[in-house]
Amino acid sequence: MLRIAVSATGHDSRAALEYRFGEYCSESGFLLLHYWRAEIQRLLIVLAVTALIGWLAGNMPLAMLIGVAGYLLVNYWQLWRLRHWLQGNPSATQTQPPESFGLWGEVFDGIYKLGRQEQKTRNYLESIIRKAQESSAALEIAVIMIDQQGSLVWWNLAGSRLLGFQYPRDQGHPVTNLVRDPRFSQYFHDADYSEPLKLPAPGDNSRTLEFEIALFGEQERLMIVRDVTQLHRMELMREDFVGNVSHELGTPITVIKGYLETIMDNVQDLEEKWRKPLRQMFQQSARMENIVHDLLMLTALETKAVKRQQKPCNLHLLIREVEHDTEQIYQDKGHKFSTSCDSELEIVGDRAELYSALSNLAQNAAKYTPDKGDVRIEAEYVSDGEAFEIRVIDNGIGVEPQHISRLTERFYRVDISRSSETGGTGLGLAIVKHILMRHDADLHISSESGNGSVFSCRFPAERIKGPDKPRAPAQAPFPDQPPQLNLH
Repeated sequence: MLRIAVSATGHDSRAALEYRFGEYCSESGFLLLHYWRAEIQRLLIVLAVTALIGWLAGNMPLAMLIGVAGYLLVNYWQLWRLRHWLQGNPSATQTQPPESFGLWGEVFDGIYKLGRQEQKTRNYLESIIRKAQESSAALEIAVIMIDQQGSLVWWNLAGSRLLGFQYPRDQGHPVTNLVRDPRFSQYFHDADYSEPLKLPAPGDNSRTLEFEIALFGEQERLMIVRDVTQLHRMELMREDFVGNVSHELGTPITVIKGYLETIMDNVQDLEEKWRKPLRQMFQQSARMENIVHDLLMLTALETKAVKRQQKPCNLHLLIREVEHDTEQIYQDKGHKFSTSCDSELEIVGDRAELYSALSNLAQNAAKYTPDKGDVRIEAEYVSDGEAFEIRVIDNGIGVEPQHISRLTERFYRVDISRSSETGGTGLGLAIVKHILMRHDADLHISSESGNGSVFSCRFPAERIKGPDKPRAPAQAPFPDQPPQLNLH
């Protein structure tokens, strides 16, 4: 039988089949046309022999016809053997090929060797997949692969443990049919995966899961699910602790401040050495009272549900009220206040919360702007009417770029020394961020040290009632502002 040798270098999957025909050419390798020549010679010999027999018998055409028919029958017989071998052995690697000769021997052995090489490659890939599955099974996080139609393709053991998926029953089923939570369905179909989603575990409300999805390939999805129950409980404990401590501190601070106010009314009767300490005590008690007030407000914003039915309020009147109150508080600084807002516009939301957010921004602008500065509040449509912005603009001291991303953190200070000068609590922007989140809005900050700041509250256009046509952008009093940074 024809001998065939397989040579492969390293992990090269394109293993070359070397056919040894007993003849080797140093320039072109093994002569693969050898068997074609032999087959043509064999056919010519058959035709010559049958022609000779027919000439001797006196009927050459009939003899040649019989010879050609016999040659075709031999080839059909080889085809039948090939079909029978492949039909009983689809991979062509489990059994040895049938014994043959010539070109058919080359075909049988070539298919056999290619089948063996394919089986080796399949075994190698299966070993890689098996190792990946074994390593993923050791993970505590669930890894789920989802196809273009949103159906489950594969998941590890943690996916079964955390989400209750069962193999093979759930394979091929839509993931939204297995995780039956409207918030997950909306998160999955909106395809906005910039932020993870936290939900109770299916069938077990005592556990909290965090879902994170990434797109890959052709709209396929990789979903990572973590059990964040412990972190969620710690967060709730922290919120409860802050709320309880703030509530408990409220009464003693009020009592202390009350006595200090009484003493300060008669401070002229005290010796000079006691006056300065009492003034500082009174200032710090007022600051502590503001901190407790802001902490209680933050706790309420985090725990209180958003009102389902929010009423529209006149935005122009709200902004004017914020402007008037801020001007009264900081009238000694001599700032110039101005507003720009269509008088017919209304915004849908909680008026008290919106007032608190805008007032915090306006007072911050006035607080950190040197005397006789400019503070402007303007409201207008942006992005071709797809969103609506309320901006508080000042020409104050500004903020350096490295601090902007942390401004909304609780108690974060750009300069610690400013806290004693301004009397701020460090919670104002955190309150603003939470209020905007409750109104589907984002906070954008644009600032440059020594060149003023722009604090923008960007609302969805659906929350604005009034003229349908967006107004042309108003000319900002301080046009040279750096790009905005989204702090949602």
